[in-house]
Amino acid sequence: MIVLNLKTYDRTLEKALYFTDIVSEVVAETGVRIVICPPAPFLSDAAERFSDVFAQHVDAESPGAFTGSVPAELLKRMKVKGSIVNHSEKKLRPHDKIKATIERLHQNALEGLVCAESAKEAELVASFHPTYIAIEPPELIGSGVSVSNAKPEIVTETIKKIKAVNDMIPVLCGAGVSNAEDVKKALGLGVDGILLASAFVKAEDPKKFLSGLAEMF
Repeated sequence: MIVLNLKTYDRTLEKALYFTDIVSEVVAETGVRIVICPPAPFLSDAAERFSDVFAQHVDAESPGAFTGSVPAELLKRMKVKGSIVNHSEKKLRPHDKIKATIERLHQNALEGLVCAESAKEAELVASFHPTYIAIEPPELIGSGVSVSNAKPEIVTETIKKIKAVNDMIPVLCGAGVSNAEDVKKALGLGVDGILLASAFVKAEDPKKFLSGLAEMF
């Protein structure tokens, strides 16, 4: 499984739907599950073009008088499949907010990919039973240095702690994933997938880059 967080880079704002079409093509050619997470204004159009779209953020509030919130029901209406939760650039505190958000996603039959910055946080999040957990030490995000290479012990320890709580939760590796070798190393450590952003968005040939990652699965 590959999850592409497009964030809000200038190139994303220009090419969000182009990137969505690339993902659709690579999925058709490789059979690997790839999820794309465009900025909120592109979610509806992206979901019309491709079936595996996640939001970059969702709130725990129900529909109502919550100005600026993104309720799970809105994602469901747009045929979005799920959302990233608790990314290091959009942290939820206290942790009860993560639990409440996951519950709202589950109530709407949506998937939740929760990011954790440490094995300890991942262990706590696992007790909330999200669909997926991604380990992402914040200091490595966007660094070009993969956590699977720089700190492989964090990956293995995270998997151990998550599986001790709920062995049905797939674990993803994020932070600094920038090439096929990073993916190969991460999979070798026992993760089920990867989460990345800038390496895809900024690639000279995004389709070739993504196809190379998919070949590692």
